[in-house]
Amino acid sequence: MTELWKPLLEIAIIWFVFYWILVSIKGTRAIQVLKGLVILFIAFFIAQIFHLTSINWLLTKIFAISIIALLIIFQPELRRGLAHLGRNRFFAIFSRGEETVNEIVKACTYLSKRKIGALIAIEKDIGLKVYIESGVAMDAKVTSELIQTIFMPNTPLHDGGVVIKEERLAASGCLFPLTQNPSIGKTVGTRHRAALGLTEETDAACVVISEETGAISVAIGGKLTRDLEPQTLRKVLRNLYISRQSKQQVKHSYWRFKKQRVPEKRQ
Repeated sequence: MTELWKPLLEIAIIWFVFYWILVSIKGTRAIQVLKGLVILFIAFFIAQIFHLTSINWLLTKIFAISIIALLIIFQPELRRGLAHLGRNRFFAIFSRGEETVNEIVKACTYLSKRKIGALIAIEKDIGLKVYIESGVAMDAKVTSELIQTIFMPNTPLHDGGVVIKEERLAASGCLFPLTQNPSIGKTVGTRHRAALGLTEETDAACVVISEETGAISVAIGGKLTRDLEPQTLRKVLRNLYISRQSKQQVKHSYWRFKKQRVPEKRQ
């Protein structure tokens, strides 16, 4: 009985692999190739049963080179299947947000070198719907090129800020509240004041690029950290996304548990 778990584990793994293969090739031309292979296997077993020597020899030679042939034939399906496996929810916590962080850092590096001002707000737990509605709705994928285009001088949207919500660029040209903190020096620009004001009223994080110096700053919780290097900015944003994803994972598991609970019958 102590060794029973091993064959059960092997059966479960084999079942999962076959299921994953069938899901990956479903609806593709590879399913027809798979049917042809099944026919060849049936023919091979029939040749074994009736001792058809010539057919048995021929099929044996075909199967000997079938591994290389399968890799060539199923190359697109294998690539798509591995990509599908990487997007699985089980692995999502390790990769989710990484692409968004890279695009933000890439855009900030470009804008910083050219001393182009920018203001990027990243929504966390407290919604930024009010501020999104003050700008121009976009709902676009976060890309470096899009962020650079928005903040280019003399464009209609470069004066406001952009809001990133759930790894989507929700809106641009948004208006944020200015900080009312009297301890903030008069030399702090409008973008930095708007970043501080937003992070004082919400739990959002703001990335600011100075138009005068090109310095990159991050505002979190009403506090401003200035003159960040791109690698430091990457670490800050990555930690921000990891923390946010962990909370969402716990929250999702909790509510799923609540929905699945069966209420106890009263005595």
